[in-house]
Amino acid sequence: MATISRRSFLKGAGATAGALAISNVTAMPVYANERTGSAVLTAQRWGAMLVEVKDGKIVSSKNALPQTVENSLQSTAADQVHTKTRVKYPMVRKGFLENPEQPTGKRGDDEFVRVTWDQALKLIRTQEARIRDAYGHESVFAGSYGWRSSGVLHKAQTLLQRYMTMAGGYTGHLGDYSTGAAQVIMPHVMGSIEVYEQQTTHDVVLETSDVVVLWGLNPLNTLKIAWSSTDGSGLEFFHKLKKSGKTIIAIDPMRSETIEFFGENAQWVAPHPGTDVAMMLGIAHSLVSKKQHDVEFLNKYTAGYDKFEAYLLGQTDGVEKTPEWASAVCGVPAKQLEILADIFSSNRTMLMAGWGIQRQQYGEQKHWMLVTLASMLGQIGLPGGGFGFSYHYSNGGNPTRDAGVLPALSAAIGGVGASGARSATTGTYNFPAARIVEALENPMGTYQHNGHEKTFPNIKMIWWAGGANFTHHQDTNRLISAWQKPELIVISEPYWTAAAKHADIVLPITTSLERNDLTMTGDYSNQHLVPMKQVVEPQHEARNDFDVFADMAELLEPNGRSIYTEGKTEMEWLNGFYKEAQKIGRQNRVPMPNFTHFWKQNQLIEMKWNAENAKFVRHAEFRKDPILNPLGTPSGKIEIYSKTIESFNYPDCPPHASWMAPKEWVGAAKEGELQLMTSHAAHRLHSQLNYALIREQYAIANREPISINTQDAKARGIKTGDLVRAYNDRGQILVGALVTDGIKQGSVCVHEGGWPDMEQQHGLCKNGACNVLTQDIPSSRLANGCAANSSLVRIEKYTGESLTLTAFMPPKNG
Repeated sequence: MATISRRSFLKGAGATAGALAISNVTAMPVYANERTGSAVLTAQRWGAMLVEVKDGKIVSSKNALPQTVENSLQSTAADQVHTKTRVKYPMVRKGFLENPEQPTGKRGDDEFVRVTWDQALKLIRTQEARIRDAYGHESVFAGSYGWRSSGVLHKAQTLLQRYMTMAGGYTGHLGDYSTGAAQVIMPHVMGSIEVYEQQTTHDVVLETSDVVVLWGLNPLNTLKIAWSSTDGSGLEFFHKLKKSGKTIIAIDPMRSETIEFFGENAQWVAPHPGTDVAMMLGIAHSLVSKKQHDVEFLNKYTAGYDKFEAYLLGQTDGVEKTPEWASAVCGVPAKQLEILADIFSSNRTMLMAGWGIQRQQYGEQKHWMLVTLASMLGQIGLPGGGFGFSYHYSNGGNPTRDAGVLPALSAAIGGVGASGARSATTGTYNFPAARIVEALENPMGTYQHNGHEKTFPNIKMIWWAGGANFTHHQDTNRLISAWQKPELIVISEPYWTAAAKHADIVLPITTSLERNDLTMTGDYSNQHLVPMKQVVEPQHEARNDFDVFADMAELLEPNGRSIYTEGKTEMEWLNGFYKEAQKIGRQNRVPMPNFTHFWKQNQLIEMKWNAENAKFVRHAEFRKDPILNPLGTPSGKIEIYSKTIESFNYPDCPPHASWMAPKEWVGAAKEGELQLMTSHAAHRLHSQLNYALIREQYAIANREPISINTQDAKARGIKTGDLVRAYNDRGQILVGALVTDGIKQGSVCVHEGGWPDMEQQHGLCKNGACNVLTQDIPSSRLANGCAANSSLVRIEKYTGESLTLTAFMPPKNG
């Protein structure tokens, strides 16, 4: 990695960008004939797609909207439906079936027995009733954290919670794994959650930003998907940004796909993983020492900066956070930190930050410090300046359209929820999503969360629908042990995931390609309304969650099915949702045909461009008048120092952004230990599609790849293509070596989402699931977010016996 000069940073910074704004181009209508063998229009997380069907089978799929940057996930429809990994029939663990109240055998080791749907549902209801009577409603966990269907009707989590609400209540979850730390700290700092909110628009950035900083984000991967369905605009924006001539600075320990995409148009700065706060402190110190910080902005718009500056200058702890100090921590030369300070302060600078930097121990400090740095630059609320936390997620920055927006099914009978909104699951009781294992290990134990003392429930039953917790949760072996504690575990799932293999009862569920639904593209833009037409018939004995839980409701009480469904069929629900969207569309003067015509034509509807929304600048109103437009913080200002957090007196979350060395990081590594990163993969969504043929594009030696720095590999005699054992005290995994200069020395990376495949004799994960190695600790007791990127590992060339990969094979009798 070359040393960065001011000259190389500023190349092209003066290029005129006004002509590069994204134009209001209306997409050509997309038509598809139903059931004729020609392409059918549908949608999934990765966008609107055209799917070809022949003789009842999917043969191909592709993007349905114009695109410049290819989205590899859109080619996977056939693999989703026609795979040996499908759960074909309702299955019950043998030891549980023989004696449900005192089962024998161990989850994950036992055989499965095929049963009928009627047998499976009656067995669940009988045991659920027993558990509720014995332990109370809070003993039933139905948070089912996971990536829901794109549709507004067939959302596994909501459908499960709807049933559980009828059954009397349940325990749910707070927050999520994606932004667990940031979404709790940001309301204290900015008065809003920030990570799931609209950003200064793409047009404004292209027109007014001089410098764009990509801090710990990889949008070329993460913009392939959305919480509902991607509108594709984010990838187009970054394509235009690449061509704009602007100064692009990418700060990341890895030379990610995004940095490769920008090529020579971006400058790459590689700190040690987890040291972002120290790096920002070094930049902040340079700003103060050269009087480049915006004192006027800090005085007018922020609270408590003086206390932070005292810490920055070492007046409170005796450690001055100079660029030299920061360099020793983060591994970036002090001179480069000073140059960054010069560039940030002398140009209109947009700091775009990802979420991976807060999925660490003390992760709350990362986003807090970035907001502090942006405040010191004084550009928050200005066109093209400030910060943004959703440019890499769901196409934040694509202007919100005048739209007929679909509502969605609610967990409450008679209720309607917002479409596309990402929020915490609410139940009768709840606890932080990433603390599920701690809850199982410590029933009725107390813990701190965001200033409150809370109590974990005594979980005796888990029903997991629409997620793969064995893949996304940390310290897999600890999870496997805790997973034995409940009396009943039910998994509703299309595939034989590791979670399904560790269940008592497994129910085969349809994919979104086997049912009808509706969705919007663009969680922020609402750019299109798309019919999700059923492409093929349900495979084997798979059923829709909607029908499964309606049957469960019928077992609850007479006429329960009618109560659960509100007397409406699938198509009647969709018709009703469409009509509600149509009413809103009329108010916004958006022409929408009647539902029958819309569904018959199978045509997406593009919503109306709003020129005023295209000029949106985040926090512009606050900057214009902080008295009339205060933030939602106690002071109404940006809280660089939080008296509220000070009152919590948490040793792991001080009242201003601070550097605290994690327990496991490069600076604490013993000889031979390396820092593990667990970033998003390019060709799947978390664990989804790990079984698909697209896996051949990235697997090495038929395993998950591990990126290793050239020097680290040489010291261990490892070459690209070698099988490698990565291990620590928590476990061990088998991975395929990818030797590269594109990763910071002292670090390795295994992408998250690989399915655990535990070899019983030695406890070795044969597929390379990274969470076998990660720490299951809270980010802090403020947020209790996951800290997956705070782990040390050792690696060595694998010389053991040949092990067959079984991650994607059904269990015996499955």
